[in-house]
Amino acid sequence: MKAKGSSRRFNPYKNFRFRILFEGRIVAGVNKVSGLAKSKIAKHRQAEDPTGAVKAPGRTKFETITLERGMTHDPEFEEWASHSRDRRDIRIEVLDEAGKRVRTHQLYGCRVVEFQALPELDANANAVAIQLMKLEHEGWECAP
Repeated sequence: MKAKGSSRRFNPYKNFRFRILFEGRIVAGVNKVSGLAKSKIAKHRQAEDPTGAVKAPGRTKFETITLERGMTHDPEFEEWASHSRDRRDIRIEVLDEAGKRVRTHQLYGCRVVEFQALPELDANANAVAIQLMKLEHEGWECAP
């Protein structure tokens, strides 16, 4: 819903409409992204009070990004994980209900730090096989 005469949206976007791009190519099957966060708080101990710590502004710390996807024929995850020293810029695009891009998060210098090629396999289950990739990165920025 939009206000009359305004291009601002009042209703929040849904969290299930997004896509991931590695070097401009859409990565198939990604169904979950987490960890896009940063903090600038550091804990410091003061000499006169060794029992406690003071929180103060510090260096920006970026959280590890986790990507999950259903296993597909797309070899992109495995290829990148096998070259774990390679750094890539990736893009996360949030889409509206009509599939139009409304926000982009550009992540810089991403490197694979963990890759799970297969989940626990269970012949009695009826679940999708999920691959998991964890990425460390040098930072991100957001653009509308």
